[in-house]
Amino acid sequence: MAIRKIIGGVILSVMLLLSGCAGTQEAGAVPDSKGQAVSQHENKTISEEKKEYRMKLTIDGTAVPVTWEDNASTAELHKLVPLTIKLSPYGGFEQVGSIGQNIVSADKQTTTQYGDIVLYAGNKLVIFYGSNSWAYTRLGHIELSQQEMTALLNRDEVTVTLTAE
Repeated sequence: MAIRKIIGGVILSVMLLLSGCAGTQEAGAVPDSKGQAVSQHENKTISEEKKEYRMKLTIDGTAVPVTWEDNASTAELHKLVPLTIKLSPYGGFEQVGSIGQNIVSADKQTTTQYGDIVLYAGNKLVIFYGSNSWAYTRLGHIELSQQEMTALLNRDEVTVTLTAE
C-alpha cells in the first residue's frame, strides 16, 4: 500500500512538472539573438511581423518619426493608405480630421500627451501637441519634442499624409 502511494505521488509530481514546462512559444520556434521567438516555418521575428502595419507620416511635407500601436485600428488604417487628411485645430492642443470612413475602434478613457495619434469617434484622426482626457483608441506616437510638435501643428490647417513604409 505504501509503495502505491509513493508511485502515485511520483507520477503526479512528474505530470505537474511536465505541465509547467509547456511554453507559449509556437512549436518549432527558437529564440533569436534578441530573445524573440522565431518560427522555423516562417523565419520571421515577432517585431518583423508588426512591420506589416508600419506607415510613414508626413505633416505638411515633413516626415516625422512615429511608433505605431499594434492593434486592429492601426491595421485597418494601414489598409487605407495612401491617405491624405486635412486637419483643423481644436481646443488649442490638437488637430482633427476625417479619415473618410469608420474603422474598428477600442476606445478607452485616455489622457493624451503631445505627439499622441489617436482615433476619435471611429473615423477621425487626432494628433496632439498638448494634452486632453477623453475616450480614444491609440494609434501611435510621434517621437518629437513638445516644441517641435507645437511648431508643426499650432496653425489653422495642417495636411497629413500616410503612406506604406
